[in-house]
Amino acid sequence: MDLHKPSHVVLLSSPGLGHLIPTIELAKRLLIHHNFKLTIIAIKSPTSHAESQILNSATNPSLYTIIQIPSPNIPSNLSVTAHLCVTMRHAIPSIKSTLKNLPIRPSAFIVDIFGTESLTLAQELNIPKFVYVASNAWFLSLLVYSPVLDEQIKGEYVVLKELLKIPGCKPIRPVDLVDPMHNRNDLGYSEYLIIANNLSKSDAVLVNTWDELQHRELKGLNGELSGLLKVHVFAIGPLVRQPESKLNQATESVMKWLDKQPKESVVYVSFGSGGTMSYEQMKEIALGLELSKQRFVWVVRVPRGESADAAFFTTGCSDGFDGELDEIKKHLPDGFLERIKNVGLLIQEWAPQVAILKHPSIGCFISHCGWGSVLESLTNGVPIIAWPLYAEQRMNAAFLVEELGVAVKTTMLPSKNVVGREEIASLVKKIILEEQNGKSNNVRDKVREIMVSGEKALYQGGSSYIALSQVANIIDKQDFIRL
Repeated sequence: MDLHKPSHVVLLSSPGLGHLIPTIELAKRLLIHHNFKLTIIAIKSPTSHAESQILNSATNPSLYTIIQIPSPNIPSNLSVTAHLCVTMRHAIPSIKSTLKNLPIRPSAFIVDIFGTESLTLAQELNIPKFVYVASNAWFLSLLVYSPVLDEQIKGEYVVLKELLKIPGCKPIRPVDLVDPMHNRNDLGYSEYLIIANNLSKSDAVLVNTWDELQHRELKGLNGELSGLLKVHVFAIGPLVRQPESKLNQATESVMKWLDKQPKESVVYVSFGSGGTMSYEQMKEIALGLELSKQRFVWVVRVPRGESADAAFFTTGCSDGFDGELDEIKKHLPDGFLERIKNVGLLIQEWAPQVAILKHPSIGCFISHCGWGSVLESLTNGVPIIAWPLYAEQRMNAAFLVEELGVAVKTTMLPSKNVVGREEIASLVKKIILEEQNGKSNNVRDKVREIMVSGEKALYQGGSSYIALSQVANIIDKQDFIRL
């Protein structure tokens, strides 16, 4: 590699924190370990304050360039998948103009799964092109195989009684399928199939997992499914955020509160940047946490009478950890805040999640199971209470509970039914109290093993380090891999 003339890699992120954050982390790793010049093209959500804050805090002209493109005006009645795909399609002229006007010609182009139609722009430039899947290898296997299922199965998948078989993978329950596959008449389903077919237009696919975690699935992607995919899959994870080195006043406030709590005694509760609760479910969560008699930090937002992903494009960002909760207070049980003031901390809308999960007082994470949050939990050795809401989160929850044994889950799907306070309290106590009472906590032991495994994968000589080095070599040498 010529260190004086580094390759210039351009990464494209679709709207949403679950896409933006992994893109930024991949850019950082390419910079630190391979000395690439990086440009990130970010299509912004129109109303997400948290996304704007991430973009502003991540901008570092001495390391990489972030070019923000306003989101095109898209009808608001679309499902999240359809909305993202249509947004990225309409943004192609702006993306093309941005690429043409870069001061340095790109050496490679990396897009997330919603930007696959922009791969043609790299084709025009005759540069290597990659799809970055910021989720796991089981999800990627389902995505690759979905066009086959579409041909084989008539009618709705969710009414099927038998498991759906995917080559090289554990079968999947219809109820755990990704959101677009729950309604084949929705525009999101046809857009999802377009993504699946576009994967083979890349020169390789990158996925945010590691070989030791999902060896079977990765072997299947590069084996039994390679005839469909036609390109190699590189596992390059776990790529996760690191805590901010400089804490703002709000973050310092929650850290000081956690400093006062015993080791592994606090439940962290957050349903991601897009997750929303009904009023009834919010009340049951509050009463369940209170009933458990355990310490907790809960990221709360005003309940909405809409879908579980209603906040996907509108996530706010608040500096008020103890205050500014007037609207939320209206939806909490009478007297709740007074009763829990010595054991619970409520955070409005947005929290410094990585810093919280790294804190030694955190004992478990009630999570929506978005893959970014999953990796942040696993890489910090924190067990999970799985609370999947939308997207591929039901798949993630099943993987965590049934394959890895690092999580417990509710008896019913939170996206379908209200989970009661007694069950919430029981799950919390199961994770927090077992080890304190001298009982063996297999969930905690397993998550610690995975934490070490993930660390080793990223070290020099580790499986993901080697995989990303192979990708870097393709970029440097313009040596395209075709199966």
